[in-house]
Amino acid sequence: MTALPPAPTLILGGFLITPEAYGPMATAIAAQTGQPVQVVPTTRLEWLRTGGRPGWRRLLDRSHDLLLALAAESPVGRVNLVGHSSGGVMLRLLLGDHPFAGRVYADRIRVQSLVTLGSPHQAVRGTALRREVAALYPGAPYAGELAYLAVAGAIEPAELRPRVRPLVQRSYLAINNDPASRGDGLVPVSSALLDGAEPLVLEGVGHGGWFAERWYGSPEVLPRWVDRLGPP
Repeated sequence: MTALPPAPTLILGGFLITPEAYGPMATAIAAQTGQPVQVVPTTRLEWLRTGGRPGWRRLLDRSHDLLLALAAESPVGRVNLVGHSSGGVMLRLLLGDHPFAGRVYADRIRVQSLVTLGSPHQAVRGTALRREVAALYPGAPYAGELAYLAVAGAIEPAELRPRVRPLVQRSYLAINNDPASRGDGLVPVSSALLDGAEPLVLEGVGHGGWFAERWYGSPEVLPRWVDRLGPP
């Protein structure tokens, strides 16, 4: 892996995944950038409360505060954002000027890149809050100001852990009405990509460690996307 521009990184994880799961990823990014990497502290209970706006607002406020602190110490005044699964959808709200749950974040002036990993951006049957994100910020509206990278995993069902194989088609059907989709075992490729963002499809990569041996944060997978962190 080549050296990256020296900027801190903030990671917001996925639904029900606690921060320690992202420890190796954070360590690897810090080693490459020589800058701090912070994983947004979350608990499973807080994720269970994200069915409504107050739950989203709680995690977004926390992410915003950490972003400000990292940007203040950044040698370039900006940070990289990495969002896994639901975290990638939520981080899009930090960039813009539209109010969400009574607050405007407008953090794009402090962000040099947004990388999303297996995030369900586009869905035929998306949740109400995810549909709201898509309506407020279709595609990658700030692509001229920061770099967007949307990473999708594509893995064969036989490569997934046996416990999740029965759930794959049901998940794809619930998201895009196509149980035969290719995806990471939870999110179809078509959902994880984002109009206007640089697309990257990683073969043989599952949604998380619970789904497959290789996922976005695995040591052998991380080099395939992490060098995209940095300015546009």
